[in-house]
Amino acid sequence: MVKTPTLRVGIIGHGFMGKMHAHAYRSLNFYYDPAPARIVLAGVAARTKTSVKRAVQTWGYEFGTTDYRELCERRDIDVINCCTPNNLHKDVLLAALENGKHVYMDKPLCCTLDEAAAMKEAAEAHPECVAQMTFQYRFAPALLRAKELIDSGALGHLYSARVAYLHAGYINPARPFTWRLDKNISGRGGALFDLGAHVIDLTRHLLGDFSEVMHLGETMIKERPLPGNPDVMAPVEVDDVSILLFRLKNGAVGTLESSRLATGAQDEVRFEAHGSQGAIRFNLMQPNYLEYYDASTPESVYGGDRGYKHIECVARYPRPASLPGPKNTIGWERFHVHSIYHFVTHVLQKKPARPGIEDGYEVQRILESALQSTQSSAWVSLES
Repeated sequence: MVKTPTLRVGIIGHGFMGKMHAHAYRSLNFYYDPAPARIVLAGVAARTKTSVKRAVQTWGYEFGTTDYRELCERRDIDVINCCTPNNLHKDVLLAALENGKHVYMDKPLCCTLDEAAAMKEAAEAHPECVAQMTFQYRFAPALLRAKELIDSGALGHLYSARVAYLHAGYINPARPFTWRLDKNISGRGGALFDLGAHVIDLTRHLLGDFSEVMHLGETMIKERPLPGNPDVMAPVEVDDVSILLFRLKNGAVGTLESSRLATGAQDEVRFEAHGSQGAIRFNLMQPNYLEYYDASTPESVYGGDRGYKHIECVARYPRPASLPGPKNTIGWERFHVHSIYHFVTHVLQKKPARPGIEDGYEVQRILESALQSTQSSAWVSLES
């Protein structure tokens, strides 16, 4: 019998995303048979001693600390999973790589392009360490199928795309100020960095590299109350709503919207692409289906067989995925589990994983170019 390898994981940051990633690691043996590895949640780092204590007691970590460097330096940890606010990403990645750790890095890569360049250089200097970004929407079955169709030429010559990531979580002006609204912590982009990073990566992944962008970012709610002190208001200096016009290197053009003020939306990723031979549509609120239009289908006076086809992608992952089965529905958590499965298998195979730090860097280039465009009100080229 082949012995299952063990990977000992240290998670830095145990808020919402830290918990989600911990859940994904712990769920590998449920969703995959056989599981790629025996995962041990070895250590956790959080900002306060109270958070550390709660994480250890609730999630079963072997130990906890308020100093992330302790996790990076421990010889008994194989993987560092970074779920901190954006301004700490660079320091965590560099410390992890310097200590020979594999890294799973939440998005966006960091706050500035200079930081991103340093992180990319560090990753290239440590090829023995597998480093992957958390761009989990690449791992939705419907979008994996979209990638197959596009790569097969099913859309023909690409003309245009309409992409959006819409939330409504900040529509209440009384919602307290958070680190995501602090440009010194989150980066200079709000919805653009937080939500836009995901769909920029998805657009690159499915359709190709960007050549130039023009951006409009608006801060609609310009101040918010401080947490625990509602009488004191803090200025908001990052965008609530972001509209990005883009041109791809293949000549296609498109729009990419990111919003935290999309009343009526919950967690809505919309992706549409149109080409000379066909088109695709996807909406995260209906994640079980990819819509595909085949322009070669015969038509008649009353339409014939023309129209969008709903492809039932549901939870169709290849083996060793076992649960849920191919007839079961899919959800947001499952995308994270498959993303971490992809990372873990590449760590074990000692193979580079995509999306990697280089993909995070390219997304950061586009984010930075968007901010430059906001300031100049002009197109900004990404051509090197």
